[in-house]
Amino acid sequence: MEKSKEPINVLSLFDGISCARFALETNGFHIENYYASEVDKYAIQIAQKNYPSTKQVGSVVGLDGSRFSGVDLLVGGSPCQDLSIAKKGRKGLDGERSGLFWEYVRVLNEVKPKYFILENVASMSKDARETITEVMGVEPIMIDAALVSAQRRRRLFWTNIPNIVLPKDRGIYLKDILQKTVDAKYITKMDFTKRIDYKIHTGNFDGKAVPLRATDYKGTHNVIRIGTLNSGGQGDRIYSPDGKSVTLSANGGGRGAKTGLYKIGDVVRRLTPVECERLQCLPDNYTEGLSDTQRYKTLGNGFNVEVVKHILSFTTNP
Repeated sequence: MEKSKEPINVLSLFDGISCARFALETNGFHIENYYASEVDKYAIQIAQKNYPSTKQVGSVVGLDGSRFSGVDLLVGGSPCQDLSIAKKGRKGLDGERSGLFWEYVRVLNEVKPKYFILENVASMSKDARETITEVMGVEPIMIDAALVSAQRRRRLFWTNIPNIVLPKDRGIYLKDILQKTVDAKYITKMDFTKRIDYKIHTGNFDGKAVPLRATDYKGTHNVIRIGTLNSGGQGDRIYSPDGKSVTLSANGGGRGAKTGLYKIGDVVRRLTPVECERLQCLPDNYTEGLSDTQRYKTLGNGFNVEVVKHILSFTTNP
């Protein structure tokens, strides 16, 4: 695929809000045909708003790959719900959602594109990872979006694009992408029921006999947890904007569902949809037109654009 010269044809499975297309076009590729397989009506609405020329082809289930001749790139992030460590009793590749991986494989074998990219969560089981690796015929590369954005988002990528190395750390933190003013609806009025304070660089606690945990401090990919609300469930944990954001989620409960809670200035609040767009390296208001709930969901299901752009930068000319 030659940037800016030869037009390319793309088939995007589980396309969502077309983060892959945004990554391609902002990386200098000229797209002749972009076929999108998606079933979520809200994601399709945003994809078509931003890219009216996208050709929606429906569900991946039973999709006839022979329809798509001359596809240069097959890309997709098969659903992770049955693979993610966040789901109790996960069924892995036998699950209803994550089992759609096998549809990706079927379409890949039918289309035979020049390049392919498959993305999924890094927290999957060892058995699932080994199965996918065996079927895809390539070892995955793990890239944390924390290297190129303000969000910690560890994902595995299986691709035949050669010689990919990790991107350099750009040193972006949540405080760097925050909006200056936000609507009061994003702010929680509750006080901390617990408080964990420590010096970021040393890991020392301020008079608290609580050990520093690996999940609280990870060098430059730091997510800094400073407290909790109520019982401290996943959606009630509070973080500092001096670190990275937690991984955006399409689902989940609690006051910080989908974005996490952060102590910003004198208030504790969740992130706005625009801030979540920035975490995924999308333009402000890319998902405008949906309810906040659907904006969070579609963004949580999306690619981090800068990670995909980095992978695509290693493609070679035909």
